[in-house]
Amino acid sequence: MNILAIDTATEACSVALQFKDTVITRFEICPQQHSQRLLPMVDEVLKEAEISLGDLDLLAFGRGPGSFTGVRIATGMIQGLALGTGLNVAGVSTLEAMAFEVASKTQHKEALIAVASDARMGEVYFAVYSQSHSGLVLSIEEQVCPPEVAIEQLNALKEENSAAVIAAGTGWSAYEELDQWKSKVCSEVTSDVTLPNAQYMLKLAIDAHSKGEVFDAVNVEPVYLRDKVTWKKLPGRE
Repeated sequence: MNILAIDTATEACSVALQFKDTVITRFEICPQQHSQRLLPMVDEVLKEAEISLGDLDLLAFGRGPGSFTGVRIATGMIQGLALGTGLNVAGVSTLEAMAFEVASKTQHKEALIAVASDARMGEVYFAVYSQSHSGLVLSIEEQVCPPEVAIEQLNALKEENSAAVIAAGTGWSAYEELDQWKSKVCSEVTSDVTLPNAQYMLKLAIDAHSKGEVFDAVNVEPVYLRDKVTWKKLPGRE
């Protein structure tokens, strides 16, 4: 399947193209420059592959959680691309994408992958995934919560599961209580997986497509988790 994936939910901006057996990626940390960098990065990967958007089968984007502005940029861009091509869109969790990257790099065959991204305002975007031979399974639902609430849930999960805990995301270094918990409990620190990367959304997008969890341009929606923000939908979808 030929897929273009984009993500701007955090300070990272990334684009990934899977065309036949080739994967072409771009990844930059460019805070407040996503709107300027995203479309040129899309053009770059398409030109490198010598294809056009019409050669694709599916579009994908980091649906959040993440910064309101960042998620909005990716959502608007993917809607525009989908409207212009008629392609369906798969929304991929930024937290699951980080967990999938960890799973693809770790030597642990079974692990609890705890993803915590700094959500500001004393909170983290948080979820835990269980890695096994069958793939990733969501063990603690996506949420936005204070660090101490995340720790409470992790402690409860650890009482039922003896698997190694692997930490990913910026939240672990942003809050002292999470950093201390990680130091005491985590058997492996995956410090290189701190931000979502569109490259690791490709496989998750294929899985979403196989389950029928894809949408047309009108029905694409982001995930913010915080109730304090809203997304202006396309006309007719208010």
